[in-house]
Formats: sequence, structure tokens, C-alpha cells
Amino acid sequence: MDEFTGHAQSPRQSPHRPSSSGVRLGILLGLLLAVFALWILRSRWQPPPAEPRAITPRGDLAADEQSMIALFRQASPSVVHITTMAVRQDAFSFDVMQLPQGTGSGFIWDAAGHVVTNFHVIQEADAATVTMTDHSTWKAHLVGAYPDKDLAVLRVDAPAASLHPIPLGTSHDLQVGQKVFAIGNPFGLDQSLTTGIISALGREIQSVTQRPIRDMIQTDAAINPGNSGGPLLDSAGRLIGVNTAIYSPSGVSAGIGFAIPVDEVNRLVPQLIRHGRVIRPGLGIQIGPDRLAAELGLSGVLILGVVPDGPAAKAGIRPTRRMSGGRIELGDVIVALDGQPIRSVEDLLTALDRHQVGSRVKVTLLRDGAEAVIDVVLESVS
Repeated sequence: MDEFTGHAQSPRQSPHRPSSSGVRLGILLGLLLAVFALWILRSRWQPPPAEPRAITPRGDLAADEQSMIALFRQASPSVVHITTMAVRQDAFSFDVMQLPQGTGSGFIWDAAGHVVTNFHVIQEADAATVTMTDHSTWKAHLVGAYPDKDLAVLRVDAPAASLHPIPLGTSHDLQVGQKVFAIGNPFGLDQSLTTGIISALGREIQSVTQRPIRDMIQTDAAINPGNSGGPLLDSAGRLIGVNTAIYSPSGVSAGIGFAIPVDEVNRLVPQLIRHGRVIRPGLGIQIGPDRLAAELGLSGVLILGVVPDGPAAKAGIRPTRRMSGGRIELGDVIVALDGQPIRSVEDLLTALDRHQVGSRVKVTLLRDGAEAVIDVVLESVS
């Protein structure tokens, strides 16, 4: 019997694999070590202190700060925010809508609810509202306007508790360098206070009618769009002017603002309230343009005609006349009014505006190469 011969084979061995319980134990130990290490690090590291700092005592406000705060608290309830609207009709539905048009400032004039502002603030508006410092809003009614001086008066039917008439000052004794304060609504930001000084007096700007407004107050208190119609105050909180315009190529404050002097405002506003317009005193004459007087070599205002039974006619002032043969006889030339030199039509109108209907004035005339002085009683002109 043959033997089967060959190499003896050892049993096959499988690769070693750790048990699942060992793997889990290793992971657990690793996590525990990580947590322990993190705990050690956190216990040794402390965040920087982040407590609120102690407040440094301020002490009392400076005297000028206290007076400015008191001034604002006293005057601001008199200042209002004016919003104008344009009324438009929808082309398809024919519905009538009110669209916001612009904003401006104003101030309460009296306990009857009259509000003073600039004419250009409400010039093209179909409707307007007035918002008080208590945030109540009232429909505004136009009482009267005087475009030549950029003034307008509105009225609101607000209760007496909401009406705080602004204290009135005077502008005849203002001095360059004295402090002034402006309150208004620049860019719609209501109840904004700015401060400055009177930079100059006697300035002249053009009104919306292109007539010059003279004797304006110039200030460096910041006046921006929306301040128009707001008050300019002195250090006593009294009204000394109505903020009207700025000089700025960019349209924002450049440190040059202008205000209508309060004495002029106080003369015109009562007329607007009483009549809805300004009753201007006049001589009852027709006058030639400055160009004509210059061409004739005249320095003054040439009278072309007189109104029958008017003040000039009653006083014997002579008009320009066409004589027989077509020859022109020049009329009287006004060269002074109450001693004030008159060199242009605007000089004459400005001088007359300083008087009232019924005032007696001395008119200096140039007649036949000689001067004559005539008394004239001014009458109302349209």
C-alpha cells in the first residue's frame, strides 16, 4: 500500500481585528481626555473684564448752555412745520388726490391761530397743513400774502392750548456780532436749533417777484431748505427776523443766510390779517423806467402822468405832456422823499413802503432846472 507523501500544511490564520468594545472604549477615553484638557485650559484662562465704565460727573452746565436750553424750550412751541400739497386728478379714474409737494417752517403769530411763513413756501400749493410741537396737525387756510416781501399768513383752527404766540422783538437796534438762533424744519427734520451771529445788516436779495427786499439781516446760523419761514431769535428768545433765503451754490447752508427784519414783518402782517393784502401808500403817479431817465440825463424818477384827483394831482405835481406841434414837455422829476435821495424807481418804492396811508411826506422835485419841495398826503394804491 503506497503512502501518500507531501508537505504538511498548517491551518489558515485570519487577520487580527480588535473587538468593537475596545474601539468604543478608546473613543470614550479620547473624549474624556479632550474634555479634561479643555477644562484645564478654561480654568487657567480668564476673559478680560467687560463691566460698564464708571460715569465721570459732569458738573453744572455752562451758563451759555443753560440759557440756550431755556431759549429753545421757551420758543420751540411757537414754531410749526408746514407741509404743502398739490391736488391732482387721475387721468383714468378721475379720482382727486393730494400729493406732497414741499415742506417749510412757520411760527404762531397770535392766539387767533395766525401763522406767519414765507410766500415761496406756499406759492404753488393747492393745500397745506400745519403740525404743532405736540404733533397735532391742522388744515391751514390762506389769509393773505405779499410776494414782494416773501411773506404769507395762514390760519389754523387749533385749540388755545396748542397756540403759543412767539415773543416779539425789534430789529431797529440790531448789531453785527450779536448772537442769533434759528429754529425750523431743515430737510423735514422738525424742531432743529442752530446758532450763529448777525454777520451783516442792510443786505438786499431778490423776491419771487424779482423786486429787491432791502434791509435784510445776514446770519451765519445754519439755514437749509425747510428752514424758510421759521423764526430768527435774539438771545432773549424774541423774534427779530423771518428766515427766508440762503446763498449757496450747492443749495445747502454755506454760512450765509438772510432774514426779513421783524419791524417790517410787524408792519405788514397786521395788514395781511385785516385785508388779505398789503395796502401800499402811493403818490398817484405813473413813472418812467430808470433807463428813460438815464437816457435823458436825469438823476431821479421822471413823472409821466398823474392820477386825476390823486395825491400828486392835488399837490400840483406836473406830469410829462405832449405840447402843440408834437413837442414833449418833461414832467417833474422826484429827487428826494422826506430828505432821502431818490435815484431810481426802486428807491422811490422803498421809501414809500416805509410810510402809511394818510402820512404827509415832503417830495423834492426837479422842475424847470430848479428844486421845489411839495407836501403830499399819501393815499392807498393797488
